[in-house]
Amino acid sequence: MCSGRVDLAFVLRAFSKGIDGVFIGGCHLNECNYITHGNYHALNMVLLCKKLMEHIGLNPERLRIAFMSGAEASLFVESVNNFVKKVRQLGPLAKGEGIDKNELKSKLKEVTKLIPYIKMVKNEKLGSRLQNVEEYDKLFTKDEIDKLFSEVTSYYIDPDKCQACMTCAKRCPVEAIISAKNQIHVVDQDKCIKCGTCFEVCPPKFRAVTKISGVPVPPPIPEEKRTIVRKSKEK
Repeated sequence: MCSGRVDLAFVLRAFSKGIDGVFIGGCHLNECNYITHGNYHALNMVLLCKKLMEHIGLNPERLRIAFMSGAEASLFVESVNNFVKKVRQLGPLAKGEGIDKNELKSKLKEVTKLIPYIKMVKNEKLGSRLQNVEEYDKLFTKDEIDKLFSEVTSYYIDPDKCQACMTCAKRCPVEAIISAKNQIHVVDQDKCIKCGTCFEVCPPKFRAVTKISGVPVPPPIPEEKRTIVRKSKEK
């Protein structure tokens, strides 16, 4: 019922399915029926998504948000018709941008995988309630988004420090940590969503999980070398 529930993942999924344009309708700003002001969140999400679209070569005009009340049927019709007209001018998705469909789908997949990380890094701005339109124009910049992708944080488990306590593996929300009893844990970088949970829950006495930014993640230790040989306690 609230435009604030339109997640960034929903928009990217629509484009990955080949939809030529996405239109989001919300209540007028400062007229939230649920006191949550989710329409501000929806606006911020759209502004962020447009910059993400530009980053991967997709025309940001394929996404639009408009605000109206349930009594403004004529405004709704006019807004939708204008958007449909614009999308037709842009042409089919990918073809209109001169991008290969498979290449675009691959880029959308990579961005989608980073959504939890993007939300975490841009959480404060996504919750903004600015009153000045000019401020919204500058809420997310191209340089900011380029930097976001060039400095993506990855997480790596140091094989010399890991004690196979299973804490990070149990808390990982996407089961991205390869683990077994008495075996050094390994982060599956293809599954990892960069949420940082493993870094936060790793026991301080081990500090086995490290943040890596701007440089390649070291290759995982070979499976045959992951077994931890524990010294027997002296009697």
